[in-house]
Amino acid sequence: MNGTAAHHIRVAVLGAHGRMGRTVCEAVDAAPDLELVARLDAGDDVASLTSDAVDVAVDFTVPGATEANVHALVDAGIHAVVGTTGWTDESRTSVREHLGRAGGDVGVLLAPNFGLSAVLAMRFAAQAARYFESVEVIELHHPEKVDAPSGTARHTAAAIAAARAEAGLGAAPDATEAGWDARGADVDGVRVHAVRLRGLVAHEEILLGNPGEQLVIRQDSFDRASFMPGVLLGIREVVRRPGLTVGLENVLELG
Repeated sequence: MNGTAAHHIRVAVLGAHGRMGRTVCEAVDAAPDLELVARLDAGDDVASLTSDAVDVAVDFTVPGATEANVHALVDAGIHAVVGTTGWTDESRTSVREHLGRAGGDVGVLLAPNFGLSAVLAMRFAAQAARYFESVEVIELHHPEKVDAPSGTARHTAAAIAAARAEAGLGAAPDATEAGWDARGADVDGVRVHAVRLRGLVAHEEILLGNPGEQLVIRQDSFDRASFMPGVLLGIREVVRRPGLTVGLENVLELG
């Protein structure tokens, strides 16, 4: 782990003055095996971080900055745990290729959601999707969220679509001829609807239907503290996982 003692991980937080960043700083400070060594925010130079002082950087910045941050961290030999959403297939591929060129043992974890309930809801939905004719996703967030649909909802829909394709299922039935804008975003053939409402934090519903029955999988994150067990797990795991890992479910022992 870049020369640190085996039980002690030195952590920098990017976006440290934001709502999630402040909560991450508090959680890292309270963890006996972690040490908060740097707090960076807008205008601070990520390239100033070095692997001599930092083992893992946690990024909760904004979509316009996060990709450049990760590339700078890879160049510095610092592991990255990223909760900022807005990543595309192309941007993930760019990071994977950069890690390949860099060699070494640097790991990057991109997680659209660190809530354990959200990760489990995604997994349950993918397991159930092959057994239902219809499926749609509704994500509900606070109105300060800048991207829609959320990274969590996109990740959920992609996993559902992959499971349905593996099961040989076609498109869900839909006779819509006009008003497609009211049908939500199309994510790999799965309809995803985004709600932005004051008072919400982060919530998701997956609706699955067959003739005569319906299954609803719902998770609710009422406070940002609910994401901290997942963030701390990511910090502890990324140092032993070289390369790119996408999704917290891939560091959980879900079978």
